[in-house]
Amino acid sequence: MSTDRKVVIISGGSRGLGQALVQDRLDAGDIVATFSRSSNDFIDRLRKADPEGERFHWEPIEGTDLDGVRTFAMNVVRRYKRIDALVNNAGVGVEGLLTMTSERDIHLALALNLESVIVLTRACLKAMIAARHGSILNISSVNALRGHKGLAVYSATKAALLGFTRSLATEVGPQGITVNAIAPGFFESEMVGHLTDAQRARIIRRTPMRAMCTTQDIVDSARFLLSTRAITGQTLAVDGGFTA
Repeated sequence: MSTDRKVVIISGGSRGLGQALVQDRLDAGDIVATFSRSSNDFIDRLRKADPEGERFHWEPIEGTDLDGVRTFAMNVVRRYKRIDALVNNAGVGVEGLLTMTSERDIHLALALNLESVIVLTRACLKAMIAARHGSILNISSVNALRGHKGLAVYSATKAALLGFTRSLATEVGPQGITVNAIAPGFFESEMVGHLTDAQRARIIRRTPMRAMCTTQDIVDSARFLLSTRAITGQTLAVDGGFTA
């Protein structure tokens, strides 16, 4: 394996933003490891093109399976001998008034959006600290920065990621590891597919750039934060100015 290639773990890489992040890192020449609940055409295509797993590795793991997530990181280290970057992308949206949200959905959001992130990061850090090099990127949300009705649980988990980002950055910075976060606003994806035309128009009207961001906007921002060594402990809002 060429030492010029970075080994990048991206959680939840089978669809949406995760899929775009995986493809971007592969296009850049990196080795990418990802997991998701199940496979799909995208994952199948990548596995077929690289049957030996030289540059792409995937495992079927439910993000709330903390033992599975921990083992996945260990498997990546055994296979590729190191981890250079981690993108904590996997997450679940929980909508609804708090009084109407089931405890099951609350526990799911906490487990997948927060606990799983902490467990996976902890597992990856061991290899990064040994190498005294690494980049960690947490995908949060503008809902961590701005309150919206019906998103209290989701916002709580994404806001917790920002505190996690800042504190961990001070902890592992001396070991050469950066920790940053991206807070995407509403962007063109299946996550906004349920919005009515009126809701979309209202969001765009409240956005200074008068347009929703694209998945590529977020991918470009991720690429920048994963490449810089001078920025750590920061949150970049990619939202067209929605939180300005």
